[in-house]
Amino acid sequence: MNDSNSQQVTQFLEELATGDDSAADRLLPLVYDDLRALAGRIMKSERPNHTLEPTALVHEAYIRLVGAQQMEWNGRVHFLAVASRAMRRLLINHARNRRAAKRGGGDWAQITLDEAVAVAEQRVVDVLALDEALERLAALNERQARLVELRFFGGLSIQEAADVLGIGLTAASGDWAIARAWLTRAIDGAPGG
Repeated sequence: MNDSNSQQVTQFLEELATGDDSAADRLLPLVYDDLRALAGRIMKSERPNHTLEPTALVHEAYIRLVGAQQMEWNGRVHFLAVASRAMRRLLINHARNRRAAKRGGGDWAQITLDEAVAVAEQRVVDVLALDEALERLAALNERQARLVELRFFGGLSIQEAADVLGIGLTAASGDWAIARAWLTRAIDGAPGG
């Protein structure tokens, strides 16, 4: 995205925050490709027969984001970071609903932790186990949990995630190493992990 588009995104987000609902219609064409790429990365890690499509994930997340009352946006990267959290919540809710529909059956929603954000070596991990592990990590260290969320679900680089969190690259790199090691142990000890 060029600087002009990035400035437009920021402008439309500010207008949206002040209650201008028409800004959402102007914003979507500017962020749609980014949201679609984000959803594609997330869904690529899902099981092949997943019933939720990337397009549906984008649309549902966008509706939730632009409908958020009095949300203060700090530009495109912040918007994408919040979008990644929204997509994570949607996938977790989808997995929980699916599991509930199967009456607790073993139909685990699985995701692959790819090399960009690998918790350990490339492997398949239960999305609910990852969510539970991230919740436990957040109780210990909220910043590390947010960093994992931004990198894994948001697809942000370590520098972009550090910028969103308002920390330096060195701190983010240290948190990233610790969080990956902690999640590896937490997920390996989880049922089905």
